[in-house]
Amino acid sequence: MTTLWLKLMVQVMNHAHADALPGIQLTGLSQTQGPEQVATVLKIFALLTILGLAPSILIMMTSFVRIIIVLSFLRQAIGTQVLPPNQLLVGLALFLTTFIMAPVWKGIHEEALSPYLDNKISQREAIGYAEAKIRSFMFAQTRDKDLGLFIKLAKTEAPKKKADVETYLLIPAFMISELKTAFQIGFLIYVPFLIIDMVVASILMAMGMMMLPPVIISLPFKLILFVLVDGWQLVIGSLVRSFG
Repeated sequence: MTTLWLKLMVQVMNHAHADALPGIQLTGLSQTQGPEQVATVLKIFALLTILGLAPSILIMMTSFVRIIIVLSFLRQAIGTQVLPPNQLLVGLALFLTTFIMAPVWKGIHEEALSPYLDNKISQREAIGYAEAKIRSFMFAQTRDKDLGLFIKLAKTEAPKKKADVETYLLIPAFMISELKTAFQIGFLIYVPFLIIDMVVASILMAMGMMMLPPVIISLPFKLILFVLVDGWQLVIGSLVRSFG
């Protein structure tokens, strides 16, 4: 996306004069002179629709779902309700998503976007190449059981190969696979912090301090444990490697 933006900026600057930039004028609605103009208008509306759905596409078809859920589990397991804040978690999840999806987006740029901008392939071929790259990533993270569920719910014949699987069946299967994996990782993150809470609660009960909330005492121990084991490196490293 950054490369496409830069190309568009270069084209704008190339067409600009020394003291003027190109502008867009809306003169109103008029009758079309042929089917080509109708197709152009429809393409513009389709592009605007895709841009409006871009956040949803980012969530549904990338690694963002797994990352943000695991980070939320981590915050709850430690016991800090608002730290790190939501904006920081979402920002970290977006940058990690960019890092994980970089090979996919690079392949889309090299095999679909650049040839299309150079007029080497048609728009349909570019979309096909881009879709194939995204589908390859989703297939690698999707369980056969989840994919089979949606094939069964759609009441369609079992595909003989991956290319026969419709994208509208692959996307929800990919999402529930990501949800299951994220919850599994979240459970593993919860276990050591849960043990600390249980130990602290048992000690407080043995000392007769039942009115003191165990969370107040266990929180510093969980924080120092997380820092000593370099928890952020372990969690982020394991999370990124889970997409390998």
